[in-house]
Amino acid sequence: MDVTKILNELRQEREQIDEAILSLERLARGRGRRRGRPPAWMSETSVKRRGRPPGSKNKKPPVAT
Repeated sequence: MDVTKILNELRQEREQIDEAILSLERLARGRGRRRGRPPAWMSETSVKRRGRPPGSKNKKPPVAT
């Protein structure tokens, strides 16, 4: 195998791991209660739905034959 290719792939993986560590550190730092709307990237992960689930509206009872 080509050693330079392996080194390049490992460097790319290291960059991705560093980015993941930084984002987790930011999340850990900002755990306190904050005022206002959460950032868009944070609200995408946790979507809370209120009310009835879709398809659970009042349905007509089946017609007896």
